Amino acid sequence: MRMRTIEISVGAFVLAGVLAAIFLIVQVSGINVSRSDETYKLTARFDDVAGLRARSKVSMAGVTIGRVQSIVVDTQFGEAIVTLEIDGTPGTLTIDTGAKILTEGILGARYIGLVPGADEEMLGDGDEIVETQGAIVLENLIGQFLSNFGKG
Repeated sequence: MRMRTIEISVGAFVLAGVLAAIFLIVQVSGINVSRSDETYKLTARFDDVAGLRARSKVSMAGVTIGRVQSIVVDTQFGEAIVTLEIDGTPGTLTIDTGAKILTEGILGARYIGLVPGADEEMLGDGDEIVETQGAIVLENLIGQFLSNFGKG
């Protein structure tokens, strides 16, 4: 009887571990199970999207309000066109909203941070965010510092 109790408790412990692992995988992957069906799309052009990926989060004031849907290259202008899928209905972001590519922590994942503007006109479905700031690449900064240090 004692052996049976140990087997059941080990089985319950393993099951709890598997469920915890599944929960962590869902949280880290960015999949949102309770996502609302109402979304709209915005586009933004960046000169550099180093490290940004599809399904990266889009946030405003630290709150996730959407996800990056896709990233394509415009070969004519040498820019990356990022399509954002924003939760909710159009009319919540002003037309002068800015978008920046930010990093979570020092070596964290890249995401897009939106900075609201003060205009009264609102962005609609399919509109483009005009004010953007690309990713700051650490290797480029170090290279610029070393080349300037070598000149001086």
